Amino acid sequence: MQKKAAAFFYENIPERIHVNRGESLLNRKILRLAIPNIVSNLTIPLVGLVDTWLMGHLSDSIYIGAVALGSVIFMFLYSVFGFLRASTTGFTAQQYGARRLDETVTVLGQGMFVALAGAALLLLLQTPLKQWSFQWMEGSPDVEELAGAYFSIRIWAAPAALANYVLSGWFIGMQNARSPMVVALVVNLLNIAFSMFFVLHGGMQSNGVALGTVVAQYGGLITALFMFFRYYRKLLKYWSLNLIMRLERFKLFFRVNKDILIRSVLLTGTFFYFTTYSAKLGDNILTVNSLMLQFLWILSYFIDGFAYAAESLVGRAYGAGSSRMLRQVVLRIFIISGFLSAMFSLLYGFFYLDLFSVLTDKIDLLEQVRQYRWWIWLMPVISFAAFVWDGIYIGALASVALRNSMIVSSLFVFLPVIYASSSSFGNHGLWLALLGFLLSRGLMLSLLYRKSVLLPLERP
Repeated sequence: MQKKAAAFFYENIPERIHVNRGESLLNRKILRLAIPNIVSNLTIPLVGLVDTWLMGHLSDSIYIGAVALGSVIFMFLYSVFGFLRASTTGFTAQQYGARRLDETVTVLGQGMFVALAGAALLLLLQTPLKQWSFQWMEGSPDVEELAGAYFSIRIWAAPAALANYVLSGWFIGMQNARSPMVVALVVNLLNIAFSMFFVLHGGMQSNGVALGTVVAQYGGLITALFMFFRYYRKLLKYWSLNLIMRLERFKLFFRVNKDILIRSVLLTGTFFYFTTYSAKLGDNILTVNSLMLQFLWILSYFIDGFAYAAESLVGRAYGAGSSRMLRQVVLRIFIISGFLSAMFSLLYGFFYLDLFSVLTDKIDLLEQVRQYRWWIWLMPVISFAAFVWDGIYIGALASVALRNSMIVSSLFVFLPVIYASSSSFGNHGLWLALLGFLLSRGLMLSLLYRKSVLLPLERP
């Protein structure tokens, strides 16, 4: 009976792949997985832009600072739980590739249990978390008061936000990138619509933006659950609380997630430290670097789409025990993303001033950007490998190598370079440290690929 159910599922699920049909089919599959994720990523900055626009048209500029301060706190808190999406994708894709549909449901159940437990912890500890955050992030008393109110409202989105991490990761692991795209579009569009409504018509100011985010996250969760029941309700027959709560399963889940958590915290901390060190060099340097980082984020929105495709397809190759599929996926992902990164380098190299003028009309900032144009030009080709390898290693659940490469790159490359070069080379030293960090991660993961990803699959 289980075999018949599995056969029915594989015949009817969207986006079926048969790698042995040739490279063109694999390319199409990669693009079908990557493009929806790219679309989802590109909607993210729209929310920030609308929030800034709404706050920027209020009577006092402190509302901009309040939303910015509150948003940074949640960016850090949610980055700690980023492992939920990544590991759920890897575990699910491997079980899917092995055609163990009952196990994919168990992975979903485990992820949801951890997400809701984590959200409950955030809600219980919201007061000390808020106090601790403002001890680390300096702001005027008025800004901190408004940011505190923003925090107290937005924290109630945590259950939906973390559950959405798990469901989106599970969909991607099931080779379905369209459902997470729909969920992301719903979340971001609802966020924009309700924030505008609460601020413009409800007179709620920064609190309106926070409440808009809460409503949007729960709207996204409802949408995700609808997509699950639409495409996967037949899998509910495999739901078993006893299997989900088995201790040995959670040991594996947390062993992998512990490494991904360390990797995520160090990654977030590196960029946070880069920003705070920029501030030490002056307001102009901080502004210039913030603008330059936008170009790295734009690149990452595209390359992460292919990294997510790698998570899904590499995990499936692992589950199927196919080293041939793994090699093909890795090669094609790197060819496509490498070509895309080269195009970004050319775009940034030849049109950097035109692109910057879209973000700011300040002549002095545009003049200052000229001396950093080589870093902008090198940024895409140096950094893309680190993004792609992330997806490959997560799909293979090779979390130890991910963790170790991040420890070496952040603590033994980024920090020494930034201290050694910033005093002599100023902002050039900061960018040398950041690109050195990204380059070293890409190189280390390239060197570890055979041992950490390929050989475990080829061993009998």
